[in-house]
Amino acid sequence: MDSLLFIQNNLLSALWEGWGKTLRLIFMSVPFGLIVGIFIATGRVYGNSPLMFICRMYVLFFKGTPLLLLLFMIYFGLPPLGISFTPFTASVLGFILCMGAYSSEYIRGAIQSVKTGQVIAAQALGMTRWQSVFSIVLPQAFCRALPGVGNEIIYLIKYTSLAHIIAYIEVTGAGKIVAARFFRFTETFVVVGIIYLIMVSVATKLLKILEKRLSFPGM
Repeated sequence: MDSLLFIQNNLLSALWEGWGKTLRLIFMSVPFGLIVGIFIATGRVYGNSPLMFICRMYVLFFKGTPLLLLLFMIYFGLPPLGISFTPFTASVLGFILCMGAYSSEYIRGAIQSVKTGQVIAAQALGMTRWQSVFSIVLPQAFCRALPGVGNEIIYLIKYTSLAHIIAYIEVTGAGKIVAARFFRFTETFVVVGIIYLIMVSVATKLLKILEKRLSFPGM
């Protein structure tokens, strides 16, 4: 009973505000992370030699850098160079760069699975190379890459819990503050865990619906 009163009177209001900030991180990071991943993957497959090299170095750097270290570099490392970001902007930037690198690998594999004859046929009909890539190859590749990219979206939802390390108080940070104030760590982090479980479950369901909507015969 005491735990229920603590959750109702002290915890839920703080977590509600933190949950709203978590959703802001997700809704800002996922679309732009996907866009970055698409462009990086396309550059690696269809770009010229300098562009392919830049894209490979991008993937190598951001896949090899721990996300927490990346957030520290953006938020604490750039101000001495004259570049400063708010905690929210630094968090979103870090998540976009990280997700772009990982999702590009799924998308690149999916692009390479599309038969090159389709590009040749489109060019024979008068389309340019890039028109055929963006109009014919990428829609098919995205459908094939969606299960892997969906995993990255799920990971990103959980990665948002790192934002409080650079002073953006999302749901985990809000829970940590309340737990430290009242010394009620068990109840607090059980509720926080349930919130993440709900978000991941909803995202998984939506991704399955999207997979069915975008599926086409022959996949």
